[in-house]
Amino acid sequence: MEIAGPGFLNLDLRDDALNARAAVLAGRPFPAVANGKTVMIDFGGPNIAKPMAAHHLRTTIIGDCLQRLYRANGWRVISDVHLGDWGLQMGQLIAEIEIEGIAPVYFDVNFAGPYPDEAPVSLDDLETLYPRASAACKADPARLEAARRATVDLQAGRPGYRALWRHFVKVTEAGLTREFASLGVKFDLWNGESSVDALIPPMLEDLKARGLAELSEGALVVPVARDDDKKPLPPLILVKSEGGVLYGTTDLATVIERVRDYDPDLILYVVDHRQHGHFEQVFRAAAKAKLCGKAQLEHVGYGTMNGLDGKPFKTRAGGAMKLFDLIAMAKTEAEKRLAEQGIGAEFSAEERSEIARKVGIAAVKFADLSNHRTTDYIFDLERFSKFEGKTGPYLQYAAVRIQSMLRKAREQGFEVGLPAVHSPEERKLILQLLALSDWLAAAEEKRAPNMLCEYAFELAQNFSRFYGEHHVLSEADPDLRAARLGLCALVLAVLTGVLDLLGIEVPERM
Repeated sequence: MEIAGPGFLNLDLRDDALNARAAVLAGRPFPAVANGKTVMIDFGGPNIAKPMAAHHLRTTIIGDCLQRLYRANGWRVISDVHLGDWGLQMGQLIAEIEIEGIAPVYFDVNFAGPYPDEAPVSLDDLETLYPRASAACKADPARLEAARRATVDLQAGRPGYRALWRHFVKVTEAGLTREFASLGVKFDLWNGESSVDALIPPMLEDLKARGLAELSEGALVVPVARDDDKKPLPPLILVKSEGGVLYGTTDLATVIERVRDYDPDLILYVVDHRQHGHFEQVFRAAAKAKLCGKAQLEHVGYGTMNGLDGKPFKTRAGGAMKLFDLIAMAKTEAEKRLAEQGIGAEFSAEERSEIARKVGIAAVKFADLSNHRTTDYIFDLERFSKFEGKTGPYLQYAAVRIQSMLRKAREQGFEVGLPAVHSPEERKLILQLLALSDWLAAAEEKRAPNMLCEYAFELAQNFSRFYGEHHVLSEADPDLRAARLGLCALVLAVLTGVLDLLGIEVPERM
């Protein structure tokens, strides 16, 4: 410690203090000490009967990163995909199938069942039927009214409609499982809007009995405007004039279900920031009705992923890009980059393909997460797939190089010791490694995966500077070599651990 002018003290951490802390960190870089709190994370949110599109990428990647981060920070995490399986699109599909005469048994009011086990439509059929039904409803008021009636009847429990709806769910979930698995994303719950159907009638009766819900132009609503609003917030509509329920109704009932079943401290909704008004209505209604328990409800909004033209990302033909096709594009671009770099030329075709898959996913995920979630960004696959600069493949390659060095050390029988400070570069590395818990806490507090990206990139750069200035495998002093190998091992553990929080896998070799 030294006095540095009037009113200032300079404090320098001693090397032996840093070494002692680094030794503890080397034993367990990610301790995940339980904090006794529960967070529920609502993300993904695909709709039944529709393929996942590129616009589902951000909610999926950000939500998955947050569930990994909260688990690493000691929270009990429950993630819920929250399927869109109960709205007007279901009525549109049912009405379309009836009009086309595809499965008449489901519309026969005299049929007592049982209904067929095999679905009358495939996922490919649904992908064709839904756009056709949606377009017809927009063009023809009579078709829209038929879809609304079908939605109300479905929600009221009409047997044939329920049976048909269950087929929609089953065939769609098969495709969704494929899409999420390709991104390495898993959910604890596969609930949908329909899972709270039984909770809605008693919830509505309770809100009416307490004077919180009222009729407005034939619809049942909960007023949520406040005197200090800069512009009036519309009421939350619970039941439309024709009797159908809306997203707000199921979202409010879902709050009841989650509080009842899991008693969370925090519920995060990872949804496009353009839905902020909707969530403000739901959160205010939940607070007004005292439905939240101890839970804090928070909308974790995000911006849009745009194409090179600055507009929302689409196919070259101008249609919505399917997520599966986007992932395939990323793998193809990764294969191209690996060939350009001469990486893996001697590997088997199967291993090269697996490396390309991991590199392609890393390019897509890091590109998304490295931007602050609230900002829009340009999706440039060519730039994101490079092995230079601030990219996922660069970080993968940095980790693979350290893995290779440690593998050679084992082959030569070199001891791996505890990391220690012997130079400014080693001091800088160890200081950054010891700051890991602060970065994890800050990323959690701000719901900001981009902070993890920044940390991983800085760590890789600091390691590169250290490696450029020091001998490691060629170091003649065995004690110094062991300490440096120990530092390399700790950097690798932290780097791969942070990449895992981002959902990025590191290949064994490249």
